[in-house]
Amino acid sequence: MNSRFFFALALAWLLASQSLFAADTNSFPVTITVHADKPLGALTPIWRFFGADEPNYAYMKDGKKLLSELGQLGAPQVYFRAHHLLTSGDGAYSLKFGSTSAYKEDANGNAIYDWTIDDKIFDAYLSRGIKPYVQLGFMPEALSTHPQNYPHNPLVNERAPVEGGQSYPPKDYAKWGELAYQWTKHCVEKYGRAEVEQWYWEVWNEPNISYWHGSHEDYFKLYDYAVAGVRRALANAHVGGPEVAGGPGGKFLHEFLQHCAHGTNYVSGQIGSPLDFISFHAKGSPVFTNDHVRMGMANQFRDMNGAFAVIASFPEYKRTPIVIGESDPEGCAACREPRDAYRNGTMYSSYTAASFPRAVELAEQHGVNLEGALTWAFEFEDQPPFAGFRQLAGTGIDLPVLNVFRMFGKMSGERVAVASSGGLDARTILKSGVRGQPDVSALASRDTNKLAVLIWHYHDDDVTGPDANISLALDQLPLANGPATLTEYRIDADHSNSYITWLKMGSPLPLSAKQFSELESAGQLAELSAPKNILVKNGSANVSFVLPRQGVSLFVLEWK
Repeated sequence: MNSRFFFALALAWLLASQSLFAADTNSFPVTITVHADKPLGALTPIWRFFGADEPNYAYMKDGKKLLSELGQLGAPQVYFRAHHLLTSGDGAYSLKFGSTSAYKEDANGNAIYDWTIDDKIFDAYLSRGIKPYVQLGFMPEALSTHPQNYPHNPLVNERAPVEGGQSYPPKDYAKWGELAYQWTKHCVEKYGRAEVEQWYWEVWNEPNISYWHGSHEDYFKLYDYAVAGVRRALANAHVGGPEVAGGPGGKFLHEFLQHCAHGTNYVSGQIGSPLDFISFHAKGSPVFTNDHVRMGMANQFRDMNGAFAVIASFPEYKRTPIVIGESDPEGCAACREPRDAYRNGTMYSSYTAASFPRAVELAEQHGVNLEGALTWAFEFEDQPPFAGFRQLAGTGIDLPVLNVFRMFGKMSGERVAVASSGGLDARTILKSGVRGQPDVSALASRDTNKLAVLIWHYHDDDVTGPDANISLALDQLPLANGPATLTEYRIDADHSNSYITWLKMGSPLPLSAKQFSELESAGQLAELSAPKNILVKNGSANVSFVLPRQGVSLFVLEWK
C-alpha cells in the first residue's frame, strides 16, 4: 500500500475523530416510552453470529482472546463462520485468505484426508463456548478444475486473490461429496453426535460473484453433493445456503430456492434438496464525501428487504429460519479506504445498535423467520492497533462496536413495545437512509424481574450534531410499587471507547505495557455511573438523560 493511500486514510481518521471531539452545545427533546405490558414475542438474539475471512486467526494469541470474549456474551449460543476451511495449504494465512490440510490426493488419485488444522480451528471455538457455523469451502487444490491458479503462501499483509484456484468447481463432484461426508463423519467421531447436530453446515460463499467460477447450475450441483455427504454422516445435520451476495443476488436466490423446492436433485435424482436454513448477505454502502464519512444503511436494508421478499414468495420456505450470513456496513473487512474511517469509533457502534432491531422489523413485515444476522468482523493478527480494518478488536484491545454486543447480551426474555418521538422506522431508512433528522430510538426486553432498554442516537453522516435530551418513561412494569435498581451502560466518546483514549494519548505506536493496559481497560463496557436505587410508583418509572450523537445507552432495571 503506497504512501498516498496512508495519507488519505490518516486524513479520513483525523476528520472522523474531530467530529467526535467537538461537542455541539444545542440539544433537542426526545420522548421514549417503553410499554412493558405489550409483549411482541420472544427476543430472538440475532446478533450471536460472527465470522471472518481468515480461519487461522482463531488459534492465534489475539484470536483466542477475542473468541473467549465472544463466548462470554451470554446465552444462547454464539456461532462463528469462516472462509477457507477446505482451502489447501499448511495453515498459511494473509488478508482474506487462510488454509488447512484437509484434502490431498496420492499419485493414483486416491484421497488423503488430514483434519489437523480444521480440528485446531474448531477446538479454539468450542473450548471458548462458541459453536462452528461450518462453511464447506473453498475447493482443495487437488479437486480444483484450475489448480494452476491456486494461491500459495501469499504475503501476510497483502490481500490474497479471491478468484484463485480455490474458487472453481470440483473436477469430480463425487469426490467433493465424499469430502463433505468424511469431514462430517470425523466431526461426529471427535466431538459427538449431539454436539455436531447443533452446528450449522452451509455450502460455499457468495456463489453469484468472483468466489465461484461456475454457473448457477454448477453451484446447485455442488450444494446437492455437499449436503448429501453431510447428511450421510449425520442425518440430522442442520444444512443450508446459498450465502448469496447482495440480498437476493439478482435472480440467484430465487433460482436456488426453486431448485431446492422443485428441482431435480443431482445426487438422488428425486425432486428437491434439503434446506434447513436460508442464508444471504446484506451490506451497507458508505462513501467519503465533503470531508467526512457518510454511511449507507439504506443499501443494507434494501439487500435485506429484497431477499426477504423472495423467501416470502415461497410458501414452503416462509417460516424456514434465515441467517444473514454477512450483515455489515460495507463489504470488505480487510480493505482500508477513506470511506472506512468509521470503523474504530462510535459511528460503527451506533450503526450496529440501530441496524439490528430494524432487520427484525423488516423480517416481520414480510412474515419471514429471521434467526440470525452475522457480523463479518473479528480481528487481524500481525497488525498494529486501530489499523482501520473492520474488526471487533485489534492486538487484544476491544473497539467500541464490541460493547454493543455486550449490551445485546444483557437483554433477554421477550421484546416489548417501544414508542419514540425521535425515531425512524425501517421503511423510512430503506427509502432514504438517515440523512435528515437523526434516528433516536430503542429496543426493549422484559424478563423475570428485569427490564432492559437499548437506546441509540444515530445519523448516517459522521459530523457533529446536537445531543438528544431524552425523557424515558417505563410504563406498566410488572412491579407495581417498590424499590428497583437502575444501571446505565454507555458507549460514547468518553465511555467504552479505546480508540478515543488512544487518540488522546497522542496515538502512540508501539504501545508501552502501561498504555496497553489502559487501552485494554478503556475497551470494556462501562457503566455511566454507579447503579441507582429508584422507586417504582403505580407501575411506572421515569429517567431523563442526555445522549450525544453516536452514543448508545443500555438501561437495566431490576427488582426483587
